[in-house]
Amino acid sequence: MTTAPSVLFDAPGPKGRIRHHIYSVAVVAAVAAFLWVLYSGFADKGQFTAEKWKPFVDLEVWETYLLPGLKGTVVAALLSIVFALLIGMVFGILRLSEHRVVRWVAGAVVEVSRAIPVLILMIFLFALFSQNKVFKVDDLALAAVVIALTVYNGSVIAEIVRAGILSLPKGQTEAAVALGMRKNQLMRLILLPQAITAMLPALVSQMVVALKDSALGYQITYTEIVRSGQQLGAAEQNTVPSLIVIAIVMIILNSALTIFATKLEKKLRSRKKGKAVLTADSIITDAAPGMDLTKK
Repeated sequence: MTTAPSVLFDAPGPKGRIRHHIYSVAVVAAVAAFLWVLYSGFADKGQFTAEKWKPFVDLEVWETYLLPGLKGTVVAALLSIVFALLIGMVFGILRLSEHRVVRWVAGAVVEVSRAIPVLILMIFLFALFSQNKVFKVDDLALAAVVIALTVYNGSVIAEIVRAGILSLPKGQTEAAVALGMRKNQLMRLILLPQAITAMLPALVSQMVVALKDSALGYQITYTEIVRSGQQLGAAEQNTVPSLIVIAIVMIILNSALTIFATKLEKKLRSRKKGKAVLTADSIITDAAPGMDLTKK
C-alpha cells in the first residue's frame, strides 16, 4: 500500500501513522485524566449536587442576576461592534488615501489605538468620565466599556479593511480609473463590495472578540453577564455551576453571531455569483449618469 505525498508535507509511512495514533491516544487520555481530576475536586466540594443547580430553575434568579447581565453584555457588544465597524471602515479607507499626511495621521491613530490594552483604556476612561461628569452616573461604566472596545476593535478592523482592499486585483482599479470613475465611486461601487465579502470571516472574528472583551467591564463595575454570574455564585454558594452556565451562555452568543455571519457571507457570495458581469458601458453610466453612450 502506497501513500501519496501531501501538498504541504510528506505523508507518514506505516510506522509514522502508528506513532501518530499513539500520540493522539496519549493526549486524549491525558486530557480525560485532567478533566476527571478537576471534576472530582469540585465534586468533593459539593459543587455538582442538585442543590447547587437548583437556583437556575428559579425565574427570580434569572431576573435578578443573569438576564440583566446578559442585557448589559449584548448592549455593550452591539454598540461597540457598530461603532467599531464605522470607524474601522473610515480609517481603513483613510490609510489608503493618496495624500501622505492623511495616511500618516490615520496610521498613527490606528497604531496607537491597537497598542493600548483594552482594560487600561476602560479604567482610564471611567476615571476621566467620573471626574469630569461627562455622562450620567448610571451610564459612566457603559460609556467607558463601549468607547474602549470601539477604539481597540475599530483600529483592528481598519487594518482588516485596508488589507482586504489591497488584496483585490489592481487591474480593477486601473480599469475603473481609465473609464473616468472618481475615487469615491471606485471605492463605493467596485472595491468595497468585493472587499467586504472577503473580509467577513476576519470581521466576524473581531466581533466575537468584542463580545468577549465586554466582560472586562467587570473591573469598572459594569453589569455584564460574568459579573452577574460571580454575584450569583457568591449569593448561592455555587460559583462553579454559575460560571459553567455563564460559559454556556457566552458560547451560545458567539455561536449565534458566527452562524449569522456565515449565512450572510454565503448570501453575499451567491448574490455575487448570480450577478451579471458589468460591462464597460454600465460602468461608464454609473461614473457619469448624464453621459450619452449612443454618440460616436
